[in-house]
Amino acid sequence: MGRVTDVPGGDASTARRRAVPAAKPSRVRMSATQRREQLISIARQIFAERGFDATSIEEVAARAKVSKPVVYEHFGGKEGLYAVVVDREVRSLLDRITTALTAGHPRELLEQAALTLLTYIEEETSGFRVLVRESPLMSATGNFSSVMNDVAHQVEHILGAEFSSRGYDPKLAELYSQALVGMVALTGRWWLEVRKPRKETVAAHLVNLAWNGLSHLEAKPGLITVRKRG
Repeated sequence: MGRVTDVPGGDASTARRRAVPAAKPSRVRMSATQRREQLISIARQIFAERGFDATSIEEVAARAKVSKPVVYEHFGGKEGLYAVVVDREVRSLLDRITTALTAGHPRELLEQAALTLLTYIEEETSGFRVLVRESPLMSATGNFSSVMNDVAHQVEHILGAEFSSRGYDPKLAELYSQALVGMVALTGRWWLEVRKPRKETVAAHLVNLAWNGLSHLEAKPGLITVRKRG
């Protein structure tokens, strides 16, 4: 509300008064780095909600309260903005899993991978939704599948050593690592929506299924249905 002042030269009881508008607080201007981070954060949320195709630069700009040219200036367009968001999520998830995989025993390794992925889903839901949504062709190498493939390669090295010690063919470690990581990843996508049971229980059951199968591996497994036909 404005403050009231007396008009000079008038009688105090009858003088006309006028309201002088109070000064508006100046809006703090963001630095280029701060603006870029704001746009990435807003875009991350919208991409998570709607996916790449349904997201528009107009909406990103509107939520950030800037003009469209500001977004284009920072990222060159929607594809550039999306690439930055996805790259950050890929590195974040991969860093978490890489840091967590410290055990030498395969069962503990599987526990760490499962629990780390579920924790990421729980804490960074928007980021995970961005990764598992359909990506434009240009980002085919920077998505959830590529992250899980990187994790599988790490698991492969540990499984290879375990296979050799048990007399199994270490060349099959790649197949088993892809199967194990894929099982955890797909379960994580399911848990993203249901959130039941709690993550520790989900991880325990994943390990139960995988490990109790691994502990009774046949050296040369075959399919029963194929044997019957033969």
